[in-house]
Amino acid sequence: MKLKNLFFTLLALICVTSVPAMAQENAEVAPKSTDEPIVLTLEQALEIALSENPTVKVADKTIETKKYAKKGTYAALWPEISASATYQRYIEKPSFHIMGQTMKMGTTNTMMGGFSAAMPLVNAQLWKSLKLSAMDVELAVEQARSSRIDMTEQVSKAFFQVLLAKDSYDVYKRVYDNAVENHKIVEKRYSVGQVSEYDFIQSQVRVANAEPDVFNAENSIVLALWQLKALLGMDLNIDIDCAGRLSDYETQLTSMIEMGDLSDNSTMKQLDIQEDMLLQALKIKRAANLPSLAASINYQWNAMDETMAIAHYRWMGSSTAMFNLSIPIFSGGKRRAEINQAKIDIENLQLQRENTERQLRTALMSYYSNMQTNVKQYHASAQNISQAKRGYEIAAKRYEVGSGTLVEMDNSQLAYTQAELSRSTAIYNYLINQVSMEKIAGNFSTDEQEN
Repeated sequence: MKLKNLFFTLLALICVTSVPAMAQENAEVAPKSTDEPIVLTLEQALEIALSENPTVKVADKTIETKKYAKKGTYAALWPEISASATYQRYIEKPSFHIMGQTMKMGTTNTMMGGFSAAMPLVNAQLWKSLKLSAMDVELAVEQARSSRIDMTEQVSKAFFQVLLAKDSYDVYKRVYDNAVENHKIVEKRYSVGQVSEYDFIQSQVRVANAEPDVFNAENSIVLALWQLKALLGMDLNIDIDCAGRLSDYETQLTSMIEMGDLSDNSTMKQLDIQEDMLLQALKIKRAANLPSLAASINYQWNAMDETMAIAHYRWMGSSTAMFNLSIPIFSGGKRRAEINQAKIDIENLQLQRENTERQLRTALMSYYSNMQTNVKQYHASAQNISQAKRGYEIAAKRYEVGSGTLVEMDNSQLAYTQAELSRSTAIYNYLINQVSMEKIAGNFSTDEQEN
């Protein structure tokens, strides 16, 4: 019995001591808090924007609207069938006089009902308008692609803006940390009388001057992330971050730059479709001078009686078939004026297309030239960074051992900072110009709606 009690006592002690250890182990294995930001790559950001942004959704809805309008136009080729019913009751029957007597005509109650069907047989305007409706859908699809290209450009630029803000923050934070460390050195030397009070005050001022730059850089990151979240259609309270650094894109600056063309430019494609639509509209205007032929059939029942006993009415049926040939002869010059107006619209669009193409080619050349300049700026700043960093380290060491001055260290710090910011700015400008050039060339990969 004593052995049994001792066994349970030891077992209880083991359980008591093992539970905290297991809890600690589980706490270490448990996943971290979900308060960490959602880190997005550029590809993920684009995927979210192209599926959630309201502008893209509106463009997709426009395609659906145009498709329904196209179906409505094709419906005109089918017979239009309708039914009708009429009830008529004479309050006062019509009367006439004959041979000195007055006689009334008709019955008190008259009921009619029937079906009718009509359809066009020959209608050149209608046939050509069908093709115009198909072009309208094609234009809506291209406009939706344009919206997606614009969204891709905006999201890419916003993403790179976040990376630039993060790089700037890192630079200014390092400047601030260096100022703090240098102030500690000055403070130690000032306490033993190795430096003047002027140097001590100057080091304090440098720390104070470096701090606002850090705050501004932090705020720039927040604003850039808000802009990105707005483009993605996300709640602004959701905490996100952008993966990578601008340095991850350095390899692009070493590759050959190719200037795109306008073969896939969305604006030019829209103008081409609009020109085709105007040409088709001109054909429709000319087709208004051609005859049209339509057919219709009608079946009708009617009954007349003096009473309301509908069940005893005698219903009489009749049917008709009709062909209607319409030949336009004269409309006061309206059709000719519409044709001339359509011709002028085509000429105006051709002039607009020529001017747009010239402006787009100029923009392509400008972005291409800017990218070449950005590459040169990147290589110049990249070569200068290592030398500027080494110069700052030497200046800081010289001041630490008492053979240098604060002015030398500040100048080397400024040169180092400018070199790093120049490199980041060169990469950022290159990427921004590249995105703008790809937008004009229409090289972005987007999930287009099928026609």
